[in-house]
Amino acid sequence: MDIKNLKTLRAIAETGSFQAAANQLNYAQSTVTFQVQQLEQELSLQLFEKVGRKMVFTTAGKNLLPAVDRILGTVTEMQNYGKADAEITGNLRIAIPDTLLTYRMQPILKAFHAQVPAVQLSLRMANCFAIPQLVANGTVDLGVHYDVGGYGNSLAVTRLRDFPLVLVASAQLDSRTVDLRQAHQRLTCALITDDRESIYHKKFMKAIAARDIVFSNFLEIGSVEAVKRSVISNLGIAYLPKFVVQPELDAGQLQVLPTEFDGQTLTAVYIQRKSQQESRMLTTFIKTLATSFV
Repeated sequence: MDIKNLKTLRAIAETGSFQAAANQLNYAQSTVTFQVQQLEQELSLQLFEKVGRKMVFTTAGKNLLPAVDRILGTVTEMQNYGKADAEITGNLRIAIPDTLLTYRMQPILKAFHAQVPAVQLSLRMANCFAIPQLVANGTVDLGVHYDVGGYGNSLAVTRLRDFPLVLVASAQLDSRTVDLRQAHQRLTCALITDDRESIYHKKFMKAIAARDIVFSNFLEIGSVEAVKRSVISNLGIAYLPKFVVQPELDAGQLQVLPTEFDGQTLTAVYIQRKSQQESRMLTTFIKTLATSFV
């Protein structure tokens, strides 16, 4: 069985299509199709079926992916056997939300690269509720995100630390005009978020709904940094992890608005498949993460 065919199967699972896998691997699409056909003949199994105009995994194809991951992981470990950390090679895929990637991970990524400079690190920014599925189906090797629960039996979850959440406004805003400690309000200022599906936005909406507080204006911006700039410019208020806005709080550009639900936190965790063979590069990343995530 040709290892290249297994790598192609994994690429299709990651990218979602034969053509995208071909682009990633720098193959012609016909080469990808041929390699899949070779695998199907060797295994006497149908790995894909046509649904509409798309080729999708059969149940057998999906069920074989964990075995493919184990084989490819073993091959990588064999190739790295006896090598010093600075010489090991491979590709490590991490899924992580915007706030953690942008404002917490830089020192960790730098330390990891210093230890294993030849390892290719692929970072995929994703919503916390989507990350468990990316890990479970093998699209990524590790998920670092805020705990959303409901992981099932196939994933191992390890706690890192808690982060407080704060409601912030521009330093220009008169805080007396926006007081969320009072229930039954209809506020005219805008609520700004980077992602209405983020766990911290959902926590905020649940908290104000319980107090019958409604914002008349809502602004969704796809960038946390743009949210901060907008709040500083007094376009509205935002609910974010405190570490994201700490520099602006220290600089006096933002202020924390008091609420009746002060003290809410997010718990950062990392998740991996229980069946996954832990490679040296993954072990190194987890150790770096655990020691640096303070």
